[in-house]
Amino acid sequence: MSIRNLLVVLATFSATAHAQTEIAWWHSMGGALGEKVNEIAGKFNASQKDYKLVPVYKGQYPESMTAAIAAFRAGNAPHILQVFEVGTATMMAAKGAIVPVAKVMADAGEPFDPKAYLPTVAGYYTDLKGNMLSFPFNSSTALFYTNDDVLKKAGIAVPRTWKEVKAAADKLKASGQQCVYTTSWPSWVHIENFSAWHNVPIGTKQNGMGGFDTQFTVNSPLHVRHVAMLGDMAKKGEFTYAGRTNQGDAKFSSGECALFTGSASAQAGIKKAAKFHWSAHFLPHYDDVKGAPQNSIIGGASLWVMGGKKPGDYKGVAKFFAFLSKPEVQVDWHTSTGYVPITLAAYEMTRKTGYYQQNPGAETTIKQLTNKAPTANSKGLRFGNFVQGREVIEEEMEAVFAGRKEAKPALDDAVRRGNEVLRKFEATARQ
Repeated sequence: MSIRNLLVVLATFSATAHAQTEIAWWHSMGGALGEKVNEIAGKFNASQKDYKLVPVYKGQYPESMTAAIAAFRAGNAPHILQVFEVGTATMMAAKGAIVPVAKVMADAGEPFDPKAYLPTVAGYYTDLKGNMLSFPFNSSTALFYTNDDVLKKAGIAVPRTWKEVKAAADKLKASGQQCVYTTSWPSWVHIENFSAWHNVPIGTKQNGMGGFDTQFTVNSPLHVRHVAMLGDMAKKGEFTYAGRTNQGDAKFSSGECALFTGSASAQAGIKKAAKFHWSAHFLPHYDDVKGAPQNSIIGGASLWVMGGKKPGDYKGVAKFFAFLSKPEVQVDWHTSTGYVPITLAAYEMTRKTGYYQQNPGAETTIKQLTNKAPTANSKGLRFGNFVQGREVIEEEMEAVFAGRKEAKPALDDAVRRGNEVLRKFEATARQ
């Protein structure tokens, strides 16, 4: 090849490389999950030549969300931001900062059918008109785990209701079991998922989805009854409180506690650490509550599209979301991480591989999320500044678990204090 021809080739290659549009994706997935995110980005980049997806770890969810809003104001926000589910209302209220996923996909002409996604997953991130606001990514739900060796030795069947859990706890404690029951994520499990599972509201206005001017309702008779029961179990040494995040996971996987409620995503850690036979089940319910069990709700995070970018950039974002929706991509994500597949097609594809026969807990998650069609009470929640709202609820629950307060006044205080958080958010959002 002559020098002239070589220069032409190099110039053409340079122009092609220069024309490739970079899409910035800020996320909060560290460790093995971060490696999986990088792998997904690499596969997308290899699938086409027009765009280069660049994933960047930006710390924990609250940190990355704060950083992205600040970056937007400074004019250098990422194209895509991973935000945990309780940040949904806050992102919606960030005027001009986000572009709804439904609009991004429609403007780009990419195939997009909200009905293709698991209803409970899509519903959490959809407005009242059915428009998807953010793209579901890592979704999980709460499950009930049992140490089957301990139950078998004590002659106890797996509890299905809270009444049966209490009876099993009494028997296990009497047999000498030191740690009977523990939980991770107390508000998410025992208030948020508990409410959806029993089809009762957490707050007015469809759990905040119908407007900012909402009020918490977590002091209903059923909520009081449940938190009082947990308080009574704590007093008797049958419930060991572990903390506000995932501290309960280790207490179960180490064999210390026999019964446990936590995230479906805890299964990876349990598989690795447990030296006993265990199984994952539907959350317990109160069988005298009409319609229970309903469906559980998701935890995890979704991908938000930030505003202020060029139209061509958004075409790249839409192309990535279409790639991420492919059944084979979702099956790999689901089976590698423990998070649920976001589409019905991916669920069906996973089922056909025999994966659920080998890993029963993985399908339990999906069956619980889709147990019944979501209602206004079980679609999800959308409260502004709910990070602070959760902290208020957990502080009051902790007072009950420690024996400092009775359940009714504690949850009354949770509502009063939580509503103050909502009013502050509402005032800011309406400015």
